[in-house]
Amino acid sequence: MGTDQYHEPPADLPDHIRTFARICTSLQEEAEAIGWYEQRLSLERDAQAKAIMEDAQEEEFKHFAMALEFLSRRKPKWRAVLQEVLFTEGDIVEHGEEGEEAEKKA
Repeated sequence: MGTDQYHEPPADLPDHIRTFARICTSLQEEAEAIGWYEQRLSLERDAQAKAIMEDAQEEEFKHFAMALEFLSRRKPKWRAVLQEVLFTEGDIVEHGEEGEEAEKKA
């Protein structure tokens, strides 16, 4: 079993922390894959190949969203920030500041 997602000895960590670390790693990998597809799609000229890659990237979006939701359900402070920032209109930085305040209250 790989341990590069851990900064502490895995055997010393409780199961829920190891699960959390694995989902964090999955979130990172999904974000990386989304970025790779974005680069490929920007250059691809073959319509069928592009459609296949777009379909694959959509799966990565879904996986990213599911991993983010999993983590936010386990960390109320994260959820408080996300609720202030995601799917809002206006200045993202201002919403981030509001999220920081919401996190303190959570």
